Amino acid sequence: MHRPSDRSVRPHPRESVHPHPDESDGPSGAGGPAPERVDPSVLGTLLGRHGWQRRGGEPGRYARWTPPGPASAGTSLLVPESRAFPDSGDLIAEALMALARSAAPSARDVLMGLTVPSDEIRWWRDVPLSGGAGGAWPAQEQLRSGAREMLIAGALAARGRAGYHGARHRRHAEAALEHVRVGPEPGNGRRLTVFVPVERGRAAAAGLLRALHAARDAADYQRATGGMEAFDAAVGLGVSRELTEAVVALVRGSEGIRLAVEWAPAAGAPQGFADTPEPVEFSPGDLPALREAGARYVRQEPSVPVRITGAVVRMRRSAPTGPGSVRLRVLAGADVPQVRMTLDEEAYRIAGQAHLVGLPVRVSGRLESRGGFRRLTGAEGVVPVQVDEAERDRLLKSLHENLDFFEGACGGEE
Repeated sequence: MHRPSDRSVRPHPRESVHPHPDESDGPSGAGGPAPERVDPSVLGTLLGRHGWQRRGGEPGRYARWTPPGPASAGTSLLVPESRAFPDSGDLIAEALMALARSAAPSARDVLMGLTVPSDEIRWWRDVPLSGGAGGAWPAQEQLRSGAREMLIAGALAARGRAGYHGARHRRHAEAALEHVRVGPEPGNGRRLTVFVPVERGRAAAAGLLRALHAARDAADYQRATGGMEAFDAAVGLGVSRELTEAVVALVRGSEGIRLAVEWAPAAGAPQGFADTPEPVEFSPGDLPALREAGARYVRQEPSVPVRITGAVVRMRRSAPTGPGSVRLRVLAGADVPQVRMTLDEEAYRIAGQAHLVGLPVRVSGRLESRGGFRRLTGAEGVVPVQVDEAERDRLLKSLHENLDFFEGACGGEE
C-alpha cells in the first residue's frame, strides 16, 4: 500500500492537549495509548462518536478524518481500516501524535477512550442559558452533583438490590467510581459527559442504565393507572430511593433531563444490552411519582438482623450510672462505616473497659432502616473480642488521639 501524500497528516506542533495531566508529550508518553495496542476500528469508532468527520479515503484501506468545528482547519488524520498493510502502524502512530497536539477538545476524549477503555455516559439538562458565570456555576454544580449521585445509585444496584440502601455498601459504591473521569464540557450546566472505565466501573454504568429504564417504565405506569406496583417490581432491576432522589434533584428546576450511554467500542456491549441503548428521559411531570416512590422505599425497607464487631469511638450518658449511648466503628458484620446504639449499664461498662484496653466488641441487634441503617436497636450480648497485637496497638493509639470523645465513658457529658 502506498501512503497518500498529505502534509496535513503531521500538523504543525502546538501545545499538547493530553488525556490525563500526568501524561507526557506524544502518544507514547507515560500513560498514553501505545500505538501498537490501538485497534484501528476502535479509533475510527471513537472519532465518529466525538464528532470527527470522515472526508474520504481509499475504501478498505484507510479513511481521512477531520475534527469538528473551527479546529478542523489544517488538521486531518489518516486512519487505516485494519493492520493488514505494512504502514498501518506508522499511520496509527502519526494519528495519535496529531490527536495529542490537536486543539480540538474532542481529541482529548478520543485519546482518553483509547488509553482506558471506557463507557461514556452523557447527561443533558434543559435549563435556561444564563447570561453570566454567576448563574451558570450553580447549574453546573447541580448537574455534576446529580450525575455523581446517579452513578452511586448505579453502583449500589450492581452491589445488591434494595429499595433503600442508606449507608449500606456506599463505601464500595464510591470506591467503584474513583477512576471515573469527567469530560470537558461548556460550563453552562446543560451538558455533562463522564468516562467510566470498563474494568472497574462497567457494572455501575450497566446498573444505572437498567435502573433508569425501569424507573421510566414505572413512572409511565403510575401516571397512566395511579398505581405504584411497578415501582415495587422495579427494585429488582436496581431502582432505589437513592436513584429516585438523584433523578428528582436533576429534574427539579429544569424542563427535563436526558441520559444516554455509549459502550466502549473495545469492549462492546455488556450481556443483555443493545449495542446502542435507547436514551432515557425524565420531565417535571414525573416528579410526584418519583418522590412518592422514594418515600415508599424508605417505609418498606425492613430492618436487618446483624452481629457486628466494632471498635468503640464515642460513649455518652447523662449520669455516672445507668444506660448510655455508644458509637462503634464497624469492623465486620455490616457494610456501614459506623453504628449507634443504646446499651444498659452493664453492657455500657463492658464496652468502656474493652475500649480502654484496646479491644473491639461484638454485639447483636437489628440494623434499622430509619436513619439510613446507622442505628442498632435491641443491642445485646456485648462481649470484648481478642485481636492481634498490631490491631490492638492501633485501637489504643486511636483512643489516645481522641480522648475528648471518650469523656462519657466516665459519666461525663459530650
